[in-house]
Amino acid sequence: VPISSGNSDKESPTMVLAASHPSRLKYLSLGVLVLQTTSLVLTMRYSRTLKEDGPRYLASSAVVSAEILKIFTCTLLVFVENNYNLRAMNLLLKDEIVNKPVETMKLAVPAGIYTLQNNLLYVALSNLDAATYQVTYQLKILTTALFSVSMLGKKLGLYQWLSLLLLMAGVTLVQWPTESTEEQKVLTVGSQFVGVVAVLIACISSGFAGVYFEKILKETKQSVWVRNIQLGLFSFVFGFLGMMVYDGQIVRESGMFQGYSAITWIVVVLQAVGGLIIAVVIKYADNILKGFATSVSIIVSTLFSYFLLNDFNPTGLFFLGAVLVIAATFLYSYEGKAASSAVKV
Repeated sequence: VPISSGNSDKESPTMVLAASHPSRLKYLSLGVLVLQTTSLVLTMRYSRTLKEDGPRYLASSAVVSAEILKIFTCTLLVFVENNYNLRAMNLLLKDEIVNKPVETMKLAVPAGIYTLQNNLLYVALSNLDAATYQVTYQLKILTTALFSVSMLGKKLGLYQWLSLLLLMAGVTLVQWPTESTEEQKVLTVGSQFVGVVAVLIACISSGFAGVYFEKILKETKQSVWVRNIQLGLFSFVFGFLGMMVYDGQIVRESGMFQGYSAITWIVVVLQAVGGLIIAVVIKYADNILKGFATSVSIIVSTLFSYFLLNDFNPTGLFFLGAVLVIAATFLYSYEGKAASSAVKV
């Protein structure tokens, strides 16, 4: 993306257009991410609590299915990028994946962590109510910021640190439980502990893997879809091995797709698409801004519950938290804009 050197008092329309296009793409990808995250949380929670006659689907199987779908989708996108030339696509994949083993092996680290994280989210949503899960999972914003500073050398200004604090406070207020619900009474202390530990480990792994993947993406000119094929291949291997280790006997007896329903496939598709959306967001924005989009999705999902599901009554704390989240988003954007305008090449 061209950056103005500041040597001229006037910028041509072409330069302005070039500068504005990635900005629109960035915020468009963030908006789609909000929609995807909201849908995924609601459908995943619903699928793990839905009472059916048959056995419940295996979370490890859903993770593997999502990776297969992601690999297929990315391969199709690479095919399109190569002007629907199958030979050109095969040569590109061979050159980038097979002939560059060192570069390919770099993706094994985030792939293993992402696979662990995806399985942990199923564990968390099976043992925690939605409010506790969503609040606790926002700790990944803080871990992402810390890893961004330590691994990428990113410098956060005072306003950005303040915006992170405001965001955490706002999300906490939005999801702060007011009264014990029937669902919370049913949950045992043991299951809540398992769920909280799963979320905490997922937060740490999400922060590290996200920043690690961001570092790889921004250091290479390779197609983001090729990178995701590499990532998906490792994730599929790790996910399949994990499924056979923990659920191997059940898979051999009843098959990998036991308990699958329409809602299960929706969760799988949303999880697969979510990985691709996150990759685009990382390419055009960064992990911390992605965290803000996820936090906004919490508010959207809460509003969805109130207006359509009628299972949520907003309080004064909800409105105060919403104001803090919106203020934090604008504060972070203001700091980033001020910093970028000062850069000269």
